[in-house]
Amino acid sequence: MYNMDQYDGEVDYMQQEDDWDRDLLLDPAWEKQQRKTFTAWCNSHLRKAGTQIENIEEDFRDGLKLMLLLEVISGERLAKPERGKMRVHKISNVNKALDFIASKGVKLVSIGAEEIVDGNAKMTLGMIWTIILRFAIQDISVEETSAKEGLLLWCQRKTAPYKNVNIQNFHISWKDGLGFCALIHRHRPELIDYGKLRKDDPMTNLNTAFDVAEKYLDIPKMLDAEDIVGTARPDEKAIMTYVSSFYHAFSGAQKAETAANRICKVLAVNQENEQLMEDYEKLASDLLEWIRRTIPWLENRMPENTMQAMQQKLEDFRDYRRLHKPPKVQEKCQLEINFNTLQTKLRLSNRPAFMPSEGKMVSDINNAWGNLEGAEKGYEEWLLNEIRRLERLDHLAEKFRQKAAIHEAWTEGKEDMLQKRDYETASLSEIKALLKKHEAFESDLAAHQDRVEQIAAIAQELNELDYYDSPSVNARCQRICDQWDALGALTQKRSEALQRTEKLLETIDQLYLEFAKRAAPFNNWMEGAMEDLQDTFIVHTIEEIQGLSTAHEQFKATLPEADKERQAILGIHNEIAKIVQTYHVNMAGTNPYTTINPQEINAKWDKVRQLVPQRDQALIEEHARQQNNERLRRQFANQANVIGPWIQNKMEEIGRISIEMHGTLEDQLTHLRQYEKSIVNYKPKIDQLEGDHQLIQEALIFDNKHTNYTMEHIRVGWEQLLTTIARTINEIENQILTRDAKGISQEQLNEFRASFNHFDRDHSGTLGAEEFKACLISLGFDIANDAQGENEFSRIMSIVDPNRMGIVTFQAFIDFMSRETADTDTADQVMASFKVLAGDKNYILADELRRELPPDQADYCIARMAPYTGPDGVPGALDYMSFSTALYGESDL
Repeated sequence: MYNMDQYDGEVDYMQQEDDWDRDLLLDPAWEKQQRKTFTAWCNSHLRKAGTQIENIEEDFRDGLKLMLLLEVISGERLAKPERGKMRVHKISNVNKALDFIASKGVKLVSIGAEEIVDGNAKMTLGMIWTIILRFAIQDISVEETSAKEGLLLWCQRKTAPYKNVNIQNFHISWKDGLGFCALIHRHRPELIDYGKLRKDDPMTNLNTAFDVAEKYLDIPKMLDAEDIVGTARPDEKAIMTYVSSFYHAFSGAQKAETAANRICKVLAVNQENEQLMEDYEKLASDLLEWIRRTIPWLENRMPENTMQAMQQKLEDFRDYRRLHKPPKVQEKCQLEINFNTLQTKLRLSNRPAFMPSEGKMVSDINNAWGNLEGAEKGYEEWLLNEIRRLERLDHLAEKFRQKAAIHEAWTEGKEDMLQKRDYETASLSEIKALLKKHEAFESDLAAHQDRVEQIAAIAQELNELDYYDSPSVNARCQRICDQWDALGALTQKRSEALQRTEKLLETIDQLYLEFAKRAAPFNNWMEGAMEDLQDTFIVHTIEEIQGLSTAHEQFKATLPEADKERQAILGIHNEIAKIVQTYHVNMAGTNPYTTINPQEINAKWDKVRQLVPQRDQALIEEHARQQNNERLRRQFANQANVIGPWIQNKMEEIGRISIEMHGTLEDQLTHLRQYEKSIVNYKPKIDQLEGDHQLIQEALIFDNKHTNYTMEHIRVGWEQLLTTIARTINEIENQILTRDAKGISQEQLNEFRASFNHFDRDHSGTLGAEEFKACLISLGFDIANDAQGENEFSRIMSIVDPNRMGIVTFQAFIDFMSRETADTDTADQVMASFKVLAGDKNYILADELRRELPPDQADYCIARMAPYTGPDGVPGALDYMSFSTALYGESDL
């Protein structure tokens, strides 16, 4: 027997599942599958030698067909077999076969020649499986994996595009038959309509694959569909053997395809290179022919007689540069690119370099192109020079016409303008404007001198160049020169007339200006004087009216000097009238510096003289009125200075009574009512002061330096005094009611008042939030400086300050403290009382309420109690529980 150590790790395909356990080698189903598969596999090779086997364990017993099988699958010759029929001959042949297998590096575990000769089925199947692994599966290699893993990876790669195929092993992954069909369809899609296969019909799928493989792929039918479907886990070795046949069948086709692709690639490269050579030859011929035709056209230097013809030549040249040459530039560039690309491809594919036809080398084309550009450059220079020559004549003629037209347009109407006599009726400002305008015209005239000279020079040059229209040019030039001389004479004459008129009007203008300078302030003085004399003055004191009288007397003292100024201003106006009459000046308007005239000055002067005595009388009357007002001020101040302090003292006394807490609350109440009576008795003095205030208002007196008190101060103080005494009495009465209702002692009330007064540091009668909190802590309330303490204080503030004003009054403080210290009824107590009236039921009836309560209170309860909705209720039952909680604000009535 052979007991060889396992050879190198690369052949570990045997180790995974081939360490045979003779007792647990095969179950009957797997053994059946292996017999059929291995027999078919052996026959697929033996038929090449013209033989086959029928029974795998019987037909290999003499070793002859076993040796033949190894020779077919290995391609090698084994030792000469023994032809005898004896057992020793058979064992010798089998040993020769086993020696050959071992020589291929295969480990044979516990497989001996005697067992094969004896027809041991399990040993025979194990030996065949070893041969299959070595010669059919071992050489499979996919991405550095070999044997079983390589075959599995190949199957997974080939079936990956098929979403309903998932090859993970060589047993149950093949049961539905779709894996076999996918392998065939991937390589030979025309053999199977894969889209019609169903995963739930494995029999059809398996038989389809087996039949197609046998018929078209020369793969014998090594498996039965019934055996695979009927077995929970098909035999892995049988599946691997069959699948390896697909691998070898398709790997051969793939090699042929690779060889064909290599040939096609080589031919394609040759064809592409030949096409590039043909394209180069044709493109080079076409480009050289175009250059040959174009150069003679560019070398033609026959000039044209007209500008239009030369421009047409230039336009043709531009078309050549814009339309005809650019494509040829591209062709030349493409030709060089194609040549370089072709040479690169030939070099990369180990082909000889391309040699173009004679005269079509890239250098030949570049030389021809250089000749083209040389001719092109000379042609363009010649065209431009000819056009410039013709343009010069056309330009000079057009320039003459333009300048002549501009000059003629400028001179149009200028002679009429210079002959106008508009200065005779113009004012000084208008004369100055006319002079400025005339100076501007003279500057403009001087500037046009250059244009006239240019026109004459252009006409001279056109004559020298024998311009065809020189006579008309000369006639037009002469007219322009004659007109130019006439404009110069008229300009000088108008300038002298304007200057003479300006001097005369300047004298009058100076007098106008002097009149305006003196008339304006004098007119303002008179208008101010009239305004002051007619102004309705408002004074409040004797001192103010005395000041007005003094100022008025000072004003009257200035009137003689003002009358002298008036006479001087009128004298200037008379001098202007004399000049106008003497020199026959045609005055176009009035004084440009002022709208004031002598008539207006005289009228205003007369008005001032009339207003002076009227002002005297008004000042006398106002002085008497101010004396009476001063008497009324003193009368009001004497009373107000007594009443104001009295009200302030009473306010302070009432405050001390409410704070000091002398005696019982009843004693404090009695004392306050006495104060109230004395205050009411003081009312007549207030009324008397109101009367004096009425007289002051009627006299429109708004201030009083004799007192700081106004009637509004007195009224507010009096109203505050009455309000304070009434509120203080009411607070004492409420404290008495609270004390009696809550059972609070006088000592507790005094303690509450003392604490409140202690923290009411501004004596406002109220406590802020922080002051109130400190007061509560001083009375023993436990208000911690944490979240719980803040929540408790917020709850208390919502009770004493429901309107969120931020302050706590003493009454609210007393109410809260009495609520905290007194024994009061609660919602639970009221609820318990109703339960007694209801006979211990959870509801109460209207009759029970009417029987136990007064009628009005019974009706009140019946109207506000909600119907009882409990399971033990009866018709007409009322819910006294929710009613009780609502009485204390814990729910809605």
